[in-house]
Amino acid sequence: MTGRVLVRGAGVAGLAAARELCRHGLAVELRERAASPGAGASGLAGGMLAPFCEGESAPEAVTRLGLRAADWWEEALPGLVGRAGTLVLAPPRDAAELTRFAARTSGHEWLDADGIAALEPALAGRFGKGLFFRQEAHLDPRAALAGLRARLEREGARLRFGTPDEGDAGGFDAVIDCTGAAAIPARPGLRGVRGEMLYLETPEIAFARPVRLLHPRHPIYVVPRGQGRFMVGATMIEANDAGPVSARSLMELLNTAYALHPAFGEARVCETGAGVRPAYDDNLPRVTRQDRTIHINGFYRHGFLLAPALARQAVECLTGRAS
Repeated sequence: MTGRVLVRGAGVAGLAAARELCRHGLAVELRERAASPGAGASGLAGGMLAPFCEGESAPEAVTRLGLRAADWWEEALPGLVGRAGTLVLAPPRDAAELTRFAARTSGHEWLDADGIAALEPALAGRFGKGLFFRQEAHLDPRAALAGLRARLEREGARLRFGTPDEGDAGGFDAVIDCTGAAAIPARPGLRGVRGEMLYLETPEIAFARPVRLLHPRHPIYVVPRGQGRFMVGATMIEANDAGPVSARSLMELLNTAYALHPAFGEARVCETGAGVRPAYDDNLPRVTRQDRTIHINGFYRHGFLLAPALARQAVECLTGRAS
C-alpha cells in the first residue's frame, strides 16, 4: 500500500502506530483533541516493560507479545530504556504470595537478603527473600511519549494537537483509530478499568529498578523516576470514572509504600492521578478492521508493553507486509 494514513489519538497506541507507519514509508497525519500526547491513561502509566511479571495474572499472549517491547522502544528512542530488571518482594507475613507469584511466572531467580541488598541497598535488612526478573525493563512514559512526538516530527509526520476530529477522513487512504477510552461507547465489548497512581518525592531512598510489593489485597509497584521521585500504582477498579483519586485508594497506596520502606511515610505527595484504561473481556488488546478503518484498542494495563506489537499487527493488516 502507498498513500496517506490518518491516525486518531496520541496516546501510546497512536504514537506507536504512527511510528510503524513512518518506518514503512507511509505519509502519516496524527490528530489528537488534547494539547499534548498522553492526556489520557498513557500519561499516568507505570512504564514497566515486564512481560514475565505480567504473566502472573495475564493471559500467555501478554508475555509472548511483550518480549520484544524493550528492543522496540530502545530502537525508537535510544537511551530511554532502563534494563535493570524487576524486583518482587513481599512482607514476611505474606511470604506465601512470593511462592504463588513464582509458580505463575517464568524468567526469575530467587534472592536471599544479601541478594536483595546487593540490588537495592535501600532495602538492606528489610526482606529475607525475593524474586528478580533480570530480563525486564522500564521507561518513563511521559518522556517516551514526548520522544515519539519529536521523532515523528523529524520524520515528516504531520501532528495536529488540540484538533477536534469530527470523523472527516477525506483525502486519506486509511484510518487507524487509537482513541482508547473515548471509544468505549462505540466499540462492542469494550469497558473501562480505572487506574490510580501517585508520585512521591524523598531524598532518603534510591532505587535502580521497579520494585513490586505483593499483598493479598493491595499489591503495588514503585517505579523510580530519578531525582528522588517515585511513581506508585496501581489500583484496578471496574469503573468508567476518570475522577480524582479516592481517599481509600490513596490510603492503600501510601500504606503499602510505607510497608516497602518507612521513609515513604515522610515523602512528599507531589502528584496524584486517575485514568480509565479500555479493556475487552479477556483483557487482551485487539486489532480489528471495519472498511478502511483499523481499530487498536483494549490495552487494559499493558499499554507500553504491548503497543509495539499491536502497532506492527495494524501495519501488517494495512500493508500486507510483516513489520
